[in-house]
Amino acid sequence: MSRLLSRRHLAAAAGVRRPLTAFASRWLHTPAFATVSPEEISGSSPAEVQNFVQGKWIASANSSWIVDPLNGDKFIKVAEIQGSEIKPFVESLSNCPKHGLHNPLRAPERYLMYGDISAKAAHVLGQPEVLDFFAKLVQRVSPKSYQQALAEVQVSQKFLENFCGDQVRFLARSFAVPGNHLGQISNGYRWPYGPVAIITPFNFPLEIPLLQLMGALYMGNKPVLKVDSKVSIVMEQMIRLLHECGLPAEDVDFINSDGITMNKLLLEANPKMTLFTGSSRVAEKLAADLQGRIKLEDAGFDWKILGPDVQEVDYISWVCDQDAYACSGQKCSAQSMLFMHKNWSSSGLLEKMKGLSERRRLEDLTIGPVLTVTTASMIEHMNNLLNIPGSKVLFGGEPLENHSIPVIYGAFKPTAVFVPLTEILKSGNFELVTKEIFGPFQVVTEYSEDQLELVLEACERMNAHLTAAVVSNDPLFLQEVLGRSVNGTTYAGIRARTTGAPQNHWFGPAGDPRGAGIGTPEAIKLVWSCHREVIYDIGPVPKNWALPSAT
Repeated sequence: MSRLLSRRHLAAAAGVRRPLTAFASRWLHTPAFATVSPEEISGSSPAEVQNFVQGKWIASANSSWIVDPLNGDKFIKVAEIQGSEIKPFVESLSNCPKHGLHNPLRAPERYLMYGDISAKAAHVLGQPEVLDFFAKLVQRVSPKSYQQALAEVQVSQKFLENFCGDQVRFLARSFAVPGNHLGQISNGYRWPYGPVAIITPFNFPLEIPLLQLMGALYMGNKPVLKVDSKVSIVMEQMIRLLHECGLPAEDVDFINSDGITMNKLLLEANPKMTLFTGSSRVAEKLAADLQGRIKLEDAGFDWKILGPDVQEVDYISWVCDQDAYACSGQKCSAQSMLFMHKNWSSSGLLEKMKGLSERRRLEDLTIGPVLTVTTASMIEHMNNLLNIPGSKVLFGGEPLENHSIPVIYGAFKPTAVFVPLTEILKSGNFELVTKEIFGPFQVVTEYSEDQLELVLEACERMNAHLTAAVVSNDPLFLQEVLGRSVNGTTYAGIRARTTGAPQNHWFGPAGDPRGAGIGTPEAIKLVWSCHREVIYDIGPVPKNWALPSAT
């Protein structure tokens, strides 16, 4: 597949046809802050990604090439910092005191400054050409439909709007409690950690790192940001936008590196808090290495329960398709398991889901490359499931055809495998069935009225508790399931879904004291600040005070 085919995917996914003269004028319409043009990045015209530390952009002694997920060309050159080059990053973090760059008692004007930066950045990001620039750049490195990519950029823009003006300082709202005597009063403050680190994955190249980065900055921290190198070009461009909007150059460091080098940086720089979004395996290693100074938003094997009240079958089948297969299933909130009440068996739900899945096409990126699971791995997992008695493929189960996706990535049709509920719960099967496959793959099962206990047992035994959906308008059914489950972001009602992380509600796991949230004031305060109590006791000392007896 040539670079022209990659461009054709991009244009088709955007639903835009442009005359040939537009290709000559693309750079004329590239935003002023940008150093790349998404439509120009190709094997013959590769982009470059730099690092940012101590107020300046830098290269490195070595670079790595990112492979185009659509055709295998080397199309982005990333300057990856080596272990011998981390000293400037260590020094930069070490120069930040534990009390942060600002706090309620020091440099409070910086809260206002970040309100202004957010306002300017929201305005710039809201411009149609800038929205389009980032949506296409996201598509280029993490292929998804234009609508999905654009939604990610729009959520990021709305988040910035939410924290304009005084809203940043409102995050640091304090409280006071009267003391025991005149002159004594206790004040509770939200206090920064100072030097912090942010590590984010590939699947949301803009939304996850931007929201966590800004939350860290709002509360007075100095972050070093590492994004998966496959997609780090998106945040490199966003940081350039933020600089244009007034972000002080010394406030944020940006590093590209492999995991070993980043781990070394964390151990030497000793950030006081690290936010990690990614796999459970890496999360647990970092939690041990950093002695618990970490917040996690790791794996999500997310379930959906369809209740006994069958209704709105067309709508619910569409939501199931979106939850399981949008972004090719590469969402930490993707629908991994569907528990279907037997009342739905005759509704035509599964047939409708099959039909919807078959509408997805590589040409418009409604299905596309899977960046962390190979085709062979998905086939192997499917075959292992099919060894369970009563299991069967409902639809999919085959590799994509007529494509040039490199073999290091996955290319698989949207797939659903049915596994009987009683078989799922067997100890030899449960770990296999609940293994997260970060791709277009889900497990479907069915339960009867007297098997709800088994469904809730399965939910209880799962280890990841990120999102869930209870699809029912039966209040007693909702009450029973919600009261006996724990997922941190749970949707309930006939329109319930598992995916969707807008800026207007908490998104994060529950059931783990290390769990991180994103997007809301509560999430920002939980992740990026700690509680500090200052007890003022200024007197006066009572006039009749006398030295008491020893105690």
